[in-house]
Amino acid sequence: MPPATPELISPRSPRVSAARRLAKRNFRGKDRLFLAEGPQAVREAAGHRSGGTGTLVELFATVEAAERYADIIGEARDAGARVHLAADEVIADISTTVTPQGVVGVCRFLDTPFEEILAAGPRLVAVLAHVRDPGNAGTVLRCADAAGADAVVLTDASVDLYNPKAVRASVGSLYHLPVAVGVPVERAVEGLKGAGVRILAADGAGECDLDDELDKDTMGGPTAWVFGNEAWGLPEQTRALADAVVRVPIHGKAESLNLATAAAVCLYASARAQRASGGCRSVTES
Repeated sequence: MPPATPELISPRSPRVSAARRLAKRNFRGKDRLFLAEGPQAVREAAGHRSGGTGTLVELFATVEAAERYADIIGEARDAGARVHLAADEVIADISTTVTPQGVVGVCRFLDTPFEEILAAGPRLVAVLAHVRDPGNAGTVLRCADAAGADAVVLTDASVDLYNPKAVRASVGSLYHLPVAVGVPVERAVEGLKGAGVRILAADGAGECDLDDELDKDTMGGPTAWVFGNEAWGLPEQTRALADAVVRVPIHGKAESLNLATAAAVCLYASARAQRASGGCRSVTES
């Protein structure tokens, strides 16, 4: 496959330097660009558009990866992205992973203003308050996508959405649903309540049991789940903002559930309750 531009031999190339610095949050914020690593993430980025503009700006690929993922290279070019064939050491220099997969994309920020999320009338939202681990943030985003959530909100106290580890952990879900960032938790709750959304705070010490809430048929309406810090959960002032503080019941001997697992349980519980209240057929039916 002939290169779209001259092969990048040296990691000191200005194009490589500009991409490499996106591993740091301050440069991502300044340039409003982030890295997408691996064929799945790049494929998703190549097919995504926001506001009529393609998300993928630039693509670096080794010769071997360009041959293996020729369809992705074609999609990137069709999307208007600049494609560079690069030496292995160039990809290794840009990548933030130990074993790069040969393709790294540079993408435009794609977060959605919080007001647009509210205006769309969301029925299921995940709010990440004080979530600091990028892997957890990306995984919760993936869970929200899988459960059919309408949006995800990352508060100003949470990790950067565009941290490379968060992007990888989302496994493409970053491109599938609206995500608002930097929203103070008080504003997030106030706005969602104003949009008619019930606020449930997920906490292991919650006074309400998830099974009981399902049995009482209280979860069929628009709902936002607020998830807290991996180590210390939600502070009292955040729990006080919620309509109810709900715990996931532990029926076995496990001490607790990690954040992503608890989020998946809560989001799927709401999704199932909403399907039932809306008259949809059971997820177990064909």
